[in-house]
Amino acid sequence: MLVQAKIAWFDRDQAHLRNFRTAVSIHSHTSCSKESLEFVGRILDSHPVLRAWIRSHDGKARNRGLPIDLNRAYWTPPVCPRSAYELEVNQIHQRLGKDAMVSLTDHDCIDANLLLRVVPALRDLPISLEWTVPFQTSKFHLGVHNLPGARAAEILEELKACTAQPSTERVCDTLRMLHEIREVLIVFNHPLWNLYANPAAEFAQNLEDFLALNNGHLHAFELNGTRGWEENRRVAHLTAKWQQLLISGGDRHSFEPNANLNLTHAESFGEWVQEIRVERRSELLFMPQYNESRVARFYQVFLDAIRDNPNHPDGAVRWDQRTFHPGRNGEVQPISTLWDHVPGFLQLILDVARLAETTPMLNALRALVRISGGEVSGDMTGTTRQEEGA
Repeated sequence: MLVQAKIAWFDRDQAHLRNFRTAVSIHSHTSCSKESLEFVGRILDSHPVLRAWIRSHDGKARNRGLPIDLNRAYWTPPVCPRSAYELEVNQIHQRLGKDAMVSLTDHDCIDANLLLRVVPALRDLPISLEWTVPFQTSKFHLGVHNLPGARAAEILEELKACTAQPSTERVCDTLRMLHEIREVLIVFNHPLWNLYANPAAEFAQNLEDFLALNNGHLHAFELNGTRGWEENRRVAHLTAKWQQLLISGGDRHSFEPNANLNLTHAESFGEWVQEIRVERRSELLFMPQYNESRVARFYQVFLDAIRDNPNHPDGAVRWDQRTFHPGRNGEVQPISTLWDHVPGFLQLILDVARLAETTPMLNALRALVRISGGEVSGDMTGTTRQEEGA
């Protein structure tokens, strides 16, 4: 089967954009998403000075009966479900002048979708999530979009059970089950991102084995809106190798709307799913924010995460009310309940970080790195062609 994917760039392809009536935003997160802090531990442990620093503070914390456990700790994005949905819709309406379809994907959670579907105007919002899939010594993230409403809760429990007690056979059987639901779209999110820092050769072998067993039950590979262009180019080549289809996925965690979208003539999300699954056609659009420095973009997410949010729907105004860690009884709870005030060393770090909002630092970071737009196009069953300017 011919598998085609084309990429357009907002800054140079305005004439092409006029050919489509709708833009689709998939893969973005809300305050319902639990974002692991395990990676922070890896970063701290990788540098001798930082490793000594965190061990010193861990020793003090242990003396108070609260050892630092970043493997179980997590933070939640500052954007509530309704605001997250409106961020995506507003970008499409205001910048593109098109109809909008949005699929929110919190980690292993569909609460945001179910909450929004109570609103009459949003009763057809897709029920979607980002599923964490343990496989061998790695973990992969799959965007599972458009679960049938009547079975969504049941399917979610199956996915959670597979994550909690995985086996190769169970992962394959669960993916086969999802694939057999014709209205469901399964996207391999950021497939080349070695999230858990496995040795490179080990991760590559895990990926190869996973695809050898499951590629037939996946519908597209994601070009991720927060990953660098070089990694996305390699994803395009991986897609060609496995005769797959490229698709967008913004991976928004804060107030910047998704940096890439899909374009379509479809009138419903279900119709667009069939365009991807059956017709095997995908039209991607990269927005201007993708061209900004990734350092600045990630720094902005961090600033948004630590900023007070007086409009938070759960009353979690401060960052330490939106960040969670095991307490003395082992139960995970907001870290604001574990101290009387923010420790001095941590407050100093936050104060220094916030200087970026009152100095030219953030603008300097934004100007640090810019990439020029490129286009991957043509028959993705063969070699990928990188157009001039990439």
